[in-house]
Amino acid sequence: MRQRWNANLAALIMGGLLLAGCASHDKARQEPVALPETGYEVRSPVRFSPDDWPEPLFADLYLPQRPDPAPAVLLVHGGGWERRSREDMTWIAEELAGRGFAVMNIDYRFAPEYTFPAQLHDLQVAMRWLRQQATTYRIDPDAISAFGFSSGAHLVSLLALTSDPRNPLSKPHGGPGARPVAVVAGGIPSDLRRFDSGRLIRQFLGGTEQEKPEIYRLASPMAHVSPDAPPFFLFHGNLDMLVPPEQAEEFHNALLAKGVHSELYLMHLRGHITSFLTAGNAVEQATEFLVRFGGGPSHQP
Repeated sequence: MRQRWNANLAALIMGGLLLAGCASHDKARQEPVALPETGYEVRSPVRFSPDDWPEPLFADLYLPQRPDPAPAVLLVHGGGWERRSREDMTWIAEELAGRGFAVMNIDYRFAPEYTFPAQLHDLQVAMRWLRQQATTYRIDPDAISAFGFSSGAHLVSLLALTSDPRNPLSKPHGGPGARPVAVVAGGIPSDLRRFDSGRLIRQFLGGTEQEKPEIYRLASPMAHVSPDAPPFFLFHGNLDMLVPPEQAEEFHNALLAKGVHSELYLMHLRGHITSFLTAGNAVEQATEFLVRFGGGPSHQP
């Protein structure tokens, strides 16, 4: 099995600060789920965007070796909606594939060349493509979850919360066919109205909140929380200065208030970047969550 996280890089960043158990969970610790290791193959690059899409988009597909159709995870990288690549998520894709999940690790279009909701449309198209290819790749179309970090966490959360056909963001590419059955979101900016129209937000949304208040509302997952939301697993660094932990905490509480299953895993002594680079324990917990809630209807509690 490949390394769950880059121990050497983590050691350089965190030195001797990382101690066993330096995270807290808002729920009682779940009994570990049996997760047998699984071999897998990788197909890359695979184009998932339509021929007439504004920009060709590609993914890496991780296909586990198992006799039955596999549950799947749509994996989305961070980078402030303006940079980085799907390579950042490779280690998480390997972790999930090694535990029996099919994984689609995707690219999406960047700001400022493309503004919201272009990035959400990319995810909606990716989710629909994955479901359409379920038979080809031996995937369970009723057991597709989504996992993202930072801006990727923001996008997968919007994907999950705006699939109702009555939601204006569901058109023209969303709808129920784009809805994940469970969501993992790390370092999530859940309410873009709380960032004082910072540069990354301005170029992503095409202006300030004063200029585009409705766009800021529509682009905030917090504004779309409803009782129909799928289960969420949130992880966040408690020392995150870029995306304050209150963004995860308030989002978590809003989900619970609507009766939605939500778990919050706060990582002690972590900022925004270090909560990703040293997210091994959080990813283990997230994988157990996906086994419980993303393994298909017959596997859910």
